[in-house]
Amino acid sequence: MTMNADAFAAIRMQVMWNRLIAVVEEQAQTMIRTAFSTTVREAGDLSAGIFDLQGRMLAQAVTGTPGHVNSMMESVGHFLAKFPAATMRPGDHYITNDPWLGTGHLHDLTVVTPAFHRGKMVGLFANTAHVIDVGGLGMGPEGRSVFEEGLYIPIVKCFSEGRPNETFFDFIRAGSRLPVELEGDVYSLCACNDTGARRLAEMLDEFDLAGIEGLADFIFASSLRATEEAIAAIPAGTYAAEIWSDGYDEPVRLAASMSVGAKTIEVDFAGTSGLAGRGINVPAAYCRAYASFGIKVVVAPQIPNNWASLAPFRMQIPEGCILNAPRPYPVSVRHVVGQLLPDLMMGCLYQAVPDRVAAEGSSCLWNPPLRGGAGVSGHRRGNRPVPEDFEVITFNSGGTGATPRRNGLDGTAFPSGVRTMPVEATENVAPVVFWQKELRPDSAGPGRHRGGLGQIMEIATKGDLEFAVNAIFDRVGHPAKGRAGGGEGAAGAVRLASGEALRTKGFQIVPDGERLLLLLPGGGGYGDPRARPAAEVAADVRDGVLSAQAARELYGVAVNADFTVNEMQTRALR
Repeated sequence: MTMNADAFAAIRMQVMWNRLIAVVEEQAQTMIRTAFSTTVREAGDLSAGIFDLQGRMLAQAVTGTPGHVNSMMESVGHFLAKFPAATMRPGDHYITNDPWLGTGHLHDLTVVTPAFHRGKMVGLFANTAHVIDVGGLGMGPEGRSVFEEGLYIPIVKCFSEGRPNETFFDFIRAGSRLPVELEGDVYSLCACNDTGARRLAEMLDEFDLAGIEGLADFIFASSLRATEEAIAAIPAGTYAAEIWSDGYDEPVRLAASMSVGAKTIEVDFAGTSGLAGRGINVPAAYCRAYASFGIKVVVAPQIPNNWASLAPFRMQIPEGCILNAPRPYPVSVRHVVGQLLPDLMMGCLYQAVPDRVAAEGSSCLWNPPLRGGAGVSGHRRGNRPVPEDFEVITFNSGGTGATPRRNGLDGTAFPSGVRTMPVEATENVAPVVFWQKELRPDSAGPGRHRGGLGQIMEIATKGDLEFAVNAIFDRVGHPAKGRAGGGEGAAGAVRLASGEALRTKGFQIVPDGERLLLLLPGGGGYGDPRARPAAEVAADVRDGVLSAQAARELYGVAVNADFTVNEMQTRALR
């Protein structure tokens, strides 16, 4: 039997698509192997992707956060507007951390690099990574404008035909508390794109291609068609939902009205709270990035993420709301509000396709930026020991929401997808000690499927000397809600080990002899807790993640001292 030409061409395109994914994955792995910041090499807070000559995203590495990937999709066009493709040369690298042209705050560097093959420019590689320090007030919500939040880098060349822009590097070294790490990360980002460009040239030689236009057309047409078909399978209508953030000075309401049509999904954020005076505001591109992700994971999770598959998701973000912050509003911790958007989108979609939607999760990362050294508290220490200077951030997560078919994930980042950092990695680069880091009992929202567990973390410096925490935490006043009768996850808490409560946002001192205690929130449950099999409840008690008292009160299950189910008492309770 002879294969027809169309079938052969389709198989060839699929093989090239798979090879392209391998190219961008090696691109990302180069950054992970060479990065100086623990946020990149340990947590994977990065993205990497390939774009056509029009700045349209074809593919990105598996390693990547939605906030980076989907914002970066827009940012490449801004680079091309300032530096047209015709002006680019081999060895050029362009960079910015502009929150409105990049991924939403100054701590993310975005690098764009042209790729050449046989002397002709054939595409662009781009990446984004979160760096630990860019000066200013540091990673935290205290700034009253973006100018207080750190070094602001417009779109500029950092390398010209392989030669570093020494003036640029002089500026960034002078503007950071961690100049070696920051400079090293820039080199890492450029090496990442160079790897992608080399592998793409090898791929084009292997398949005897002059460029990627034909493959791009195939990817875009296939992705758009599949996404439109997936949208058509969702019941048409308009669905509204709201969700609340703790905010800075006052709670923040996020509201959405989602209209599902034949081929598009449009979201209107009218009714959302106004702009904040501190750095929890969200630039519009970051709002679009996480809102689109929240829709896509429900509507079309199996379809590759690219320019075409995201095009049917359209956003109306009113001016003056916290999700459409203009320059120069402070945006340093835009993720605290922005990472609630997938839960908001799923709140709308739950009304249309409830069997596909998870309960709310802890959502926002719990990343304590820690600082130590002389003058941290702003006063002289007299003859007391001076702690070692350091600036570090560690990535951690609460629990995810349960789904209609399984429990939520414990201590797992959703929607960001970054990895929890090993304590040893942080202790290796800063004089800090993690006295406790474990799953938090009774933090999972009850349900037929329980939510994911939060964590308990207790942190101090070596010698228990004072240090500062720039708190950027949420889900304390507004815990994750369950769905279909499931209960809320446990609220988070921020305090000293001695019991004194701290603010959930803002720069604060942990005094000598004290430790920082973080109780990370749990995910919401799904379904009636009384429908959860008694044996599964007893197993949670045995594993130490559920107390016997909570088993009785929340699930109606009596557990014996040997962790077996007391059938008689359970029947009475249920």
